[in-house]
Amino acid sequence: MTEPHDPRGNLVRPYAVTRGRTEPIRDIPIEAVLIASSAAVQEARFAGHDKYRIAVLCEPKPQSLAELAALTRLPLGVTRVLVADMVADGLLQLHSAAPRTGFTERMDLLGRVLSGLRKL
Repeated sequence: MTEPHDPRGNLVRPYAVTRGRTEPIRDIPIEAVLIASSAAVQEARFAGHDKYRIAVLCEPKPQSLAELAALTRLPLGVTRVLVADMVADGLLQLHSAAPRTGFTERMDLLGRVLSGLRKL
């Protein structure tokens, strides 16, 4: 007797990909730009399928965390945990797109952006 075809495909729970971890070892903003190191693709082969895919995507051109989550079809939280591990292992270089500012500075910036959009 054959098993019925499962339309969901191969289902792997997100916590299985991160070995149960839900928090990254370092905070990585969604807009952060990631670049693969020169040896990233070769070393990532031994780090797991998902890390290898991330390294391959970041090798030809820089990618944001959001782009990586979309391209790999992994949840953002899972991608954030994997990317943080790869940054810690030296496989990816992190370039934050946003300067480290406080809440007030960010709200001022958002206010100026909103004002500019309203003038369009």
